[in-house]
Amino acid sequence: MSATPLHPKPIPPYLTPSIPLTQFQFTNFPFLLQSFSARKAAASIRPNAKKINPWLDPFDQGDDPEMEYGSLYADGKQDEDPRPPDNPDNPYGFLKFPMGYTVEVASLALKIRGDVRRCCCVISGGVYENLLFFPAIQLIRDRYPGVQVDVVTSARGKQCFEINKNVRWATEYEIDDDFPDPADYTDMLGLLKSRYYDMILSTKVGGIGHAAFLFMSSARDRLSYVYPNVNAAGAGLFLSETFTPKTANLSEAGYNMYDEMTEWLGRPFRSVPRQAVPPLRVSLSRKLKEVVEAKYRAAGAVKGRYIVIHGIESDSKASMQSRGDTDSLLPIEIWDEIASVISGLTPVFVIPHEKERENVEDVVGEDASIVFITTPGQLAALINDSAGVIATNTAAIQLAHARGKPSVALFCSEDKAKVFVPLPNPEEKKKKCAVIFSKTGKLKGIDVEAVKTAVQILFSLPLAINVA
Repeated sequence: MSATPLHPKPIPPYLTPSIPLTQFQFTNFPFLLQSFSARKAAASIRPNAKKINPWLDPFDQGDDPEMEYGSLYADGKQDEDPRPPDNPDNPYGFLKFPMGYTVEVASLALKIRGDVRRCCCVISGGVYENLLFFPAIQLIRDRYPGVQVDVVTSARGKQCFEINKNVRWATEYEIDDDFPDPADYTDMLGLLKSRYYDMILSTKVGGIGHAAFLFMSSARDRLSYVYPNVNAAGAGLFLSETFTPKTANLSEAGYNMYDEMTEWLGRPFRSVPRQAVPPLRVSLSRKLKEVVEAKYRAAGAVKGRYIVIHGIESDSKASMQSRGDTDSLLPIEIWDEIASVISGLTPVFVIPHEKERENVEDVVGEDASIVFITTPGQLAALINDSAGVIATNTAAIQLAHARGKPSVALFCSEDKAKVFVPLPNPEEKKKKCAVIFSKTGKLKGIDVEAVKTAVQILFSLPLAINVA
C-alpha cells in the first residue's frame, strides 16, 4: 500500500493587497488626478514637443502648459554680451569664475532662455568631415548671436579651421581613438572643464563611454550621436540630446551627414522661427593666397587659366578622402588620359606627397604642372584662382562648390554620387557640377570617354574665361 504524497503547503499571500489596484480610486485626492491627466494630455498634443529622454527622469511629463513666462529674457534670440573684457590683453576675454561661486555674474537668460555663450564642437573624422561641419558652425553662430565656438578635432581636421573665421580655438585631440592615453584623456577633460562651456556637441558615433566623457566636461547641454544598435545602451543617461544615424559610419550619409544635429540646432523656440542651414562657405586670407599663387606660378600656371586635377592615387593621408567613400582615387595613367583633352587651359596636378612627383613626371612628362598641396586651406586657395576642378570624391569637390567653381566629379557608383554631391543652389540657373559615376561599382572602371566629353563641354575656353 503506497503512502499518499505530501504536497508542500502554499505560502499565504501576505503581500497581496486586499483591494485590487485597478479598483483603487483617487476619491480623496481628486486634484491629483485632474492635474496629472491635464498635464499628460497637454504633453501628448503639444506641437513641436521636445523628445523626452526616459533616462533622465521617468516621471517627466514635459513642460507645464500652465507656466506663464514674463517678458524678461523669455522670447527672441540672445544678445551679444556688451561687457568689455576685464583685461583687453588677455586672450581668454572675460574673467572666469568657478561654478557655484559669484553666481550673480551669470546672465539670467542662461537659465530662462537657454542662451549659449560658449560652445564646444567635438568633431570626428578628417578633413572631409570637418569641412562638411562648417554649415553647422555657421548655424550655431546665427542661432546664438555672440557665441564663442571652439573645436576639438584630429590633427588633420584642425587644418580646416585655417579657412573658417567662426571658430575661436581649435584644439587637437584624437577623439576617434578607442583606447586613449590616460594622461591625454584627463588633460583634455581638465581643459574642457576649465573653459566652462554652456553647450558641447559631438559628431562621434559612440556609446556610454563617450557620453561619460562629454558628461564630465560639466557643460549644461550635451549633444552627441549614439550607436544605432545595442551599444548605445546607457548613453542617454549622460546626454541632454541624442541623435541616432542610420549606420554606425556617419560619413556614409554624405553631404547631409549632420542633418539630425542641424535639425535640432535650428529648431523653432517660442518667438524664434526655425533657423535655416546655410550653405558651405570658406574664407581665404591674403597671406594664404599669396603662398599658393607663388606655388602655381612656379609650376607654370597662370591665374584663371588652369584646371585643378585632384585625386591622384597615393597612400598619403593628405589625399583628403571621405570615410564614407574609400574608393575615391585614380591612377595617374587615367588622369593623363583625361587631361589630354584639355585645350587652352593648363592642367595642374595636385600631389599629396613629394614622392608622387616622379611618378607624375614619368607618365605625363617633364613639363607637367605639378603642385604639392597638403592642407585644405592651400587647396581652397588653389581652386579659388583656377578655372575649375576635375576631381574624384575628395575635399576638392566640396571646396569647388564653396567657392562657386565649375567641377567634374568622378564617383565609384551612382549611390555615392547621390549622397556626396551638394544640391545646386535654386537661384543658380545652370548646374556647375558634372557628375560621372562608374557603372561597374569600381572607380577604376569609370568610362573615360564620358569623362572627356564632360570636360570638353564644361571647360570650353569661353566658359573658363568667364569663370576666371
